[in-house]
Amino acid sequence: MRFLRLMFATLLLSFAATQALAQQQVVYHFDDAPAQALKGLRNIRNHLDGDPGVQISVVALGPGVDMLMPGYKDANGTDYAAQVAALKARGVRFEVCENTMKGRGLKKEQFLPEVDYTPAGVVRLARLQAQGFAYIKP
Repeated sequence: MRFLRLMFATLLLSFAATQALAQQQVVYHFDDAPAQALKGLRNIRNHLDGDPGVQISVVALGPGVDMLMPGYKDANGTDYAAQVAALKARGVRFEVCENTMKGRGLKKEQFLPEVDYTPAGVVRLARLQAQGFAYIKP
């Protein structure tokens, strides 16, 4: 009986250690580039600095896709292309909603080369959360 308790405790500790080492997964939701781009990209950079092993996906829809277009600048004149490229180089995945593109008459050629596409941003957000991604909306 003592042996079984020791084995159970060892398995429990092993499981806890595995969970502690598991890679954190996070999805950032952008739907308002003017309000979210600066703080959101800064949050992502800080997140990576604090946890270099984190897996981050960005899902942009509605007016949030604007920050992923070449030449987009906020009211202060900040251009986000270099920040997006730097974050992509650190493993961040940027996804643009194709429903938004259709609704606004946008083409893939109008976006930064670092961008990937998803058919429906809200569906992608829900699926990532169902897969265990933490949800952050800057």
